[in-house]
Amino acid sequence: MKKIALFASGSGTNVENIINYFENNSIVNQYLVLVNNPHAKVIEKAEKRNVPVYIFDKNKLNNGELAEKLATFEPDLIVLAGFLWKFPEDLVKKYHNQVINIHPALLPKYGGKGMYGHFVHEAVLANKEPETGITIHFVNENYDEGAIILQETTPVEVHYTAEDIAKAVQALEYKHFPIVIEQLLAKK
Repeated sequence: MKKIALFASGSGTNVENIINYFENNSIVNQYLVLVNNPHAKVIEKAEKRNVPVYIFDKNKLNNGELAEKLATFEPDLIVLAGFLWKFPEDLVKKYHNQVINIHPALLPKYGGKGMYGHFVHEAVLANKEPETGITIHFVNENYDEGAIILQETTPVEVHYTAEDIAKAVQALEYKHFPIVIEQLLAKK
């Protein structure tokens, strides 16, 4: 049985989707949701499913409390699912090739600091990209530069708004992110 640490900052739709995916699956038996925003909707979603939640701030990040919490949990995989802070370099080193992220674009395009959510979709639209998609990648010490695990594409129709792009990208996230997590856990 495997353990997943899920980092999130907002609504938690990907966290919820991952938990739903593994609900009737014997691979994952424990989750820990780690949140840097005490008002994030993901907290309520996790608590409704009796998934433990750990809320942290910059102080807990910098004083080692977060690292200690992770070490105690002993995750098989750390999943950044809508986590907006840069993942700490010391944890990237400690959990080498155990930390993955999903990005709402086809990296290396539209990656880096400040490129998340609607900012990505608006940039894709403004540049009249014919397609966009998702990138699931390992996390390294730089924003959105880790080794790519999977990319999936979706067309950007002429009439699309940023919201239309967001819906198409989210459909790819929901479909592919849990499968990649399952495949990575199967190798452990």
